[in-house]
Amino acid sequence: MFQFARGFFRQDQFHDIIECLAAALEAKDVYTSGHSSRVGDMSFDLGRSMGLKGSEIEDLHIAAHLHDIGKMGIPENILNKRGKLLPHEWEQIKKHPEIGHNILSKSKRLLKIAEVVLHHHERWDGSGYPYGLKEDRIPLGSRIIGVTDSIDAITSARPYRKAMSWEECWEEVLLNKGIQFDPVAVEAAEKLWKKWKGVWQRSQKNNEEAS
Repeated sequence: MFQFARGFFRQDQFHDIIECLAAALEAKDVYTSGHSSRVGDMSFDLGRSMGLKGSEIEDLHIAAHLHDIGKMGIPENILNKRGKLLPHEWEQIKKHPEIGHNILSKSKRLLKIAEVVLHHHERWDGSGYPYGLKEDRIPLGSRIIGVTDSIDAITSARPYRKAMSWEECWEEVLLNKGIQFDPVAVEAAEKLWKKWKGVWQRSQKNNEEAS
């Protein structure tokens, strides 16, 4: 399907298809509305600041939008559970990078994107999943998404916890520099922090005015 879409549609139409797939996921995962778009935008900024361009930045942008597509294969009673996940439920959630990889790798043209999605929950110190990769063995795109995905999760409210402020979030990011996160990616994120916070504040204001 993706091979046909990328060959037949204009680039802007292809990105629209990606947006629709992300929207389909968010229709299932009620707690992450807008998450894929925000992670996509921040990942694009961060990747560009780290020197990615051309097809590399394009692939990163798509991978970031689709990083959670594997959650389509997770039962809704687990995905949308309001309380703390039980151990066996958490193990189900941890399968979503591999499910996403299996979905995207159906297209040969999306193999690089599939690899980035597969490893976006690896950690710099090797304690992540699914394969426990560490440091630069983790694809750069996955390391970038690992940072931006965490930032959006930390600054977003969930039924079981309040959102942290951007100041508190930055403290968490710094605490995990060289542990969970690529140190170079964290240093690049610091230069973008004011911009990202401003985008978030404007979004919050628009939501308040619309409600």
